[in-house]
Amino acid sequence: MQVKELRELTPEELNQKIYDLKEQLFELRRKKAVGQLEHGEIVRSVRKDLAKAETVKRQRELGIEK
Repeated sequence: MQVKELRELTPEELNQKIYDLKEQLFELRRKKAVGQLEHGEIVRSVRKDLAKAETVKRQRELGIEK
């Protein structure tokens, strides 16, 4: 996911995206613990997408425009 795409979202859509990414990360971690996850790199990409979304949210709170 690109940061540009996240910046185009409304605050409500951004919050929903963050919630969805957290749920997805939880499920991937659960699958990894059980041994059902075949591709571990998916966890890393979801974590990065979550960090990007949280960063955009924080920038909006601080009034920083890019």
